[in-house]
Amino acid sequence: MTPLSLYDFNALVRRSLEQCLPDEYWVQAELSEVRVHPATGHCYVEFVQKDPRSNNLIAKARGVIWSNIFHLLRSYFEESTGQAFTAGIKVLVQVTASFHELYGYSLTVQDIDPTYTLGDMARRRREILAQLEAEGVLTLNKELPMPVLPQRIAVISSPSAAGYGDFRHQLEHNPHGYYFQVELFPSIMQGERTEKSMLAALDRINQRLEDFDVAVIIRGGGATSDLSCFDTYLLAAACAQFPLPILTGIGHERDDTVLDSVAHTRVKTPTAAAEFLITRMDEAAGRLQQLSEHIYNGVSARLQRERSRLQLCRQRIPTSSVRRLSEARLQLAGTRKDLQRAVDALLTRQRHRLELLQQRIADASPQKQLARGYSITLKDGRAVKDASALQPGDILTTYVHKGEIQSIVKPKN
Repeated sequence: MTPLSLYDFNALVRRSLEQCLPDEYWVQAELSEVRVHPATGHCYVEFVQKDPRSNNLIAKARGVIWSNIFHLLRSYFEESTGQAFTAGIKVLVQVTASFHELYGYSLTVQDIDPTYTLGDMARRRREILAQLEAEGVLTLNKELPMPVLPQRIAVISSPSAAGYGDFRHQLEHNPHGYYFQVELFPSIMQGERTEKSMLAALDRINQRLEDFDVAVIIRGGGATSDLSCFDTYLLAAACAQFPLPILTGIGHERDDTVLDSVAHTRVKTPTAAAEFLITRMDEAAGRLQQLSEHIYNGVSARLQRERSRLQLCRQRIPTSSVRRLSEARLQLAGTRKDLQRAVDALLTRQRHRLELLQQRIADASPQKQLARGYSITLKDGRAVKDASALQPGDILTTYVHKGEIQSIVKPKN
């Protein structure tokens, strides 16, 4: 057999491949590389397939999308899915197989079905949400109480984003003049570095929790194809477990991202996020107004009741005074009678006591003693109590019941 040159052999392979696979085929694969040539506009990709159990590569092929087709396909795909045509996504593409003698085997993309990618994206979102639910953290942020007065706001956004400017303008020019303290924590809000940048911003806020009431994540003004960066597990888990209520206003109206699903409150745009905070302040102001009116009405009613009571008391004072005076007079008269009776009783008791004392005194008088047979002898007007104190010749007077006896003291024989 005559040997073939490499070129001839590759030409044979090309003809054989074109004869065996002349049609267009729909192929499912993952994009592992997407590269657009800056000069020609052609898009060069690499398709891969991985083992679902080991995640090892089991198939790989180069592909190309010519510039005239790529411009149409990318716009159609990104508008339909809200996902950038970039590496890491799964696609369903219509391809033709070709072989070039110099460049080898490749697939030429003719069409793309965005519904397949949408389904895969939805599946990934469901898987992330299911994992968060299994871990018990899916609704943690939603369960946090929203502050009554959310005035101190930590904002995660790109400093140059139009949405951030709209957010600030809306808060600063609110019709009621409410004060909001806003601090920006800059972050990349699109592309592959979004997750890492936002996680760093969340960490910086977490270190100053006492300084803020709520965290707000806003984007606004970007392409919808960049929303896939908000569908990552790490970012969703961090937001779900964040200790401050998170408000998202990412600026889109399609189905919620995973970040929207775990946040405390989701609104459509940065302006809507500002309106939410202003409305929250309005509600608090309304409740304060209601309480103020309730207090005012309560005080007014109480004052009116007290005025009526005072008026009634004023009307009752004359009648009550007359009645009290009458009652006092009657009481005084009764007291006077009681006092008279008490005085009379006391005088009677004291009179009886005096009579008893008088009787006792009378019984103890010298006359009574003399009447009983006793006598008393006096010398010089003093009673003689000791006979040895007498001298012969002393004149004594002895008193008896009836009369007196004079005697002279004689000496003893």
